[in-house]
Amino acid sequence: ISCNPVTIQGPEAPQRGDPRSRGSGALLASHRRPPPSPLSHGCRGAVASLSLECGAHRAVNLAGGAASGALRPPGLCRHQNAGDTPTLKRPLLLTRLRIGFLRARLGPTDLRPLDILAEAVPPNGAAGGIRVTQAHGVRGLQLSAAAPHAVSFPASRIFFRCDLFPEEFSIVITLKVPSLPPKKNEYLFTVVAEEPDALLLGLRYSPTRLHFLFLSQDAAGAWQTRVTFLSPTLMDSQWHTLVLAVSEGSFSLTTDCGLPVDIMADVPFPATLSVRGARFFIGSRKRTKGLFTGLVRQLVLLPGSDATPRLCPCRSAELAVLSIPPVLQGLSGRPEDNEVLKYPYETDLKVTLGSRPPCTKAEDAQFWFDASRKGLFLCVGSEWVSVLAAKEKLDYVEEYQSLFTSSETLGIEVFAIPEAGLFVAAANRKATSAIYKWTDGKFASYQNIRTHQAQSWRHFTIGKKVFLAVANFEPNEKGQEFSVIYKWSQRKLRFTPYQRVPTHSARDWEAFQVAGEHFLAVANHREGDNHNIDSVIYKWNPRTRLFEANQTIATSGAYDWEFFTVGPYSFLVVANAFNGTSTKVHSHLYVWLLGSFQLFQAFLTFGAADWEVFRIGERVFLAVANSHSYDVEAQVHNDSYVVNSVIYELNVTAQAFVKFQEIPTCSALDWEFFSVGEDYFLVVANSFDGNTFSVNSIIYRWQGYEGFVAVHSLPTFGCRDWEAFRTAAGSYLVYSSAKEPRSRVLRLRTG
Repeated sequence: ISCNPVTIQGPEAPQRGDPRSRGSGALLASHRRPPPSPLSHGCRGAVASLSLECGAHRAVNLAGGAASGALRPPGLCRHQNAGDTPTLKRPLLLTRLRIGFLRARLGPTDLRPLDILAEAVPPNGAAGGIRVTQAHGVRGLQLSAAAPHAVSFPASRIFFRCDLFPEEFSIVITLKVPSLPPKKNEYLFTVVAEEPDALLLGLRYSPTRLHFLFLSQDAAGAWQTRVTFLSPTLMDSQWHTLVLAVSEGSFSLTTDCGLPVDIMADVPFPATLSVRGARFFIGSRKRTKGLFTGLVRQLVLLPGSDATPRLCPCRSAELAVLSIPPVLQGLSGRPEDNEVLKYPYETDLKVTLGSRPPCTKAEDAQFWFDASRKGLFLCVGSEWVSVLAAKEKLDYVEEYQSLFTSSETLGIEVFAIPEAGLFVAAANRKATSAIYKWTDGKFASYQNIRTHQAQSWRHFTIGKKVFLAVANFEPNEKGQEFSVIYKWSQRKLRFTPYQRVPTHSARDWEAFQVAGEHFLAVANHREGDNHNIDSVIYKWNPRTRLFEANQTIATSGAYDWEFFTVGPYSFLVVANAFNGTSTKVHSHLYVWLLGSFQLFQAFLTFGAADWEVFRIGERVFLAVANSHSYDVEAQVHNDSYVVNSVIYELNVTAQAFVKFQEIPTCSALDWEFFSVGEDYFLVVANSFDGNTFSVNSIIYRWQGYEGFVAVHSLPTFGCRDWEAFRTAAGSYLVYSSAKEPRSRVLRLRTG
């Protein structure tokens, strides 16, 4: 399709040779009356008229204003021949490209966003029933208490020179919607003609759909057209920003800067929809039925283009801003004495009581009151921040309970099961390991499980299922070598065997998730006398409901796995303890790339027995417990057990962990990080100094520039593992002994 010569009307006719004087196959037009800009321009002005082969007519404003009317890509004229009906629809992508082409030809356009919400809420005072409410730290307007007429204004306020609604436009709305019962609908906004009472256009939602409504008419009469988008996932009690872009028969919905959902409708949006005498209603359809009961933060009309490129990408896509009313940007001014705020201000305050709850996106901007610490905390990001509390300080540590076990205990795991309580699992050296339950302020025996020189336990969940995996070091009586995953039975209130997994002198399990999938990594220590063997990462199969081998990683006397994330990246680090001749071996850090773990960094370690990852503010640390400096070619000295353990810090610029601090330790087997009030601590499990197992384990306190400084010395005997936990009564530490059948619970006394 080619354009006929251009006839110029108006004061800015281009001269011969001007690019504007040439026709373009990218531009077609309708012979319908072109809709003008709804901004400060009138319906008329200096225009260039493009006459095209299909007999259509196109008017373009050359006075520096917006294009008035719709451009059509080649082959999409309203009428191919006289009497034909339109059969082709224009893809939304071409619409967006076409708008860009128009801007390139005509220069800057006056496509200013129109803040519909700001028009409805006067700046000198809130209308009756409107309240400013805060949810998840974000302010919005609650309209449900207001009469429908209270949140409305005449369309002539913004369409004051032309009464035609733009043929192409975007609607941007930020809202937080409540859950609705089935078959109920609520209106987000409408444009209603006064006489007769007819809905010209509007937006409403139901539990599973979002509907865009508009009035269509032709010579035969008028009818209401509805464009429906399925399952916009709005009712999750979170904020969302929607962009509805309309261009003739193309309708596109973008939620939170995600992938757009495009619909090509049989009935296009009308090119000449008059809003003369109509009113905008926010949160209603001029009636009490269907009133919007949620919160709205933004409602903007952008004529002539898709608003998505203006908003996206955005760090907080659910709160992307094009324009919001001043009242929601902050309380205006500082009230004088006895001055009543112009806008009532409320918030959906929720305070959680009891033990420390999780701080996730769902709890963001919510409070937690800790009765034991007499403090109020606010969830910010992923951390509880003290708001009102006497600063808690660790004064001293006292022995609270002697936990007698059937034999020496190599590892312990503290965990909670919803509606069941707090537990600790002890991995005992001999044939029976035990689970204890916190009852009346003490751990009491709860369940015995047959194990084979158990080294450690790992608690994890998959959905609502609760699991506990034991790492067995020795084979059973039949010579079979395996570790076992147990599942919590809601009926029996006990752990029952769920799956056997072949292992080789297993030392540790690590459970983690990557991209929504569940994994278990086992640290295989040796097979016979061979320490250089593969450790295995297992992946949960939702179909079989079993763990299946997914990846093997070569390890040397593997002792421990530790998983952590930094931003979008997932890491897994192994503690390699012995290669058959020396404890001076490299332990390795792996990063998840392209569906598997790949080597990221190597650390020189000495009998590495444990890794502990922890964060202080935005800083990320890794601490390794070095247990023994030994080489078969060197003469063994007693002080070979007194070696430095090392703390590394992530250097984002170098994209590597760098050495931060070395701490002298005595055959260290474990690190445990915990906090008291605003202070951070590390406790090390010192087990042997070359002469005796009666060695003090040390608590170190974070002191900023100084690093970690020793503050408490705790007498321990063959200390193997530390766990920190908290109850409503206070904070505790528990450690296991590999040299006596007794573990100890210590209470942290604070002031």
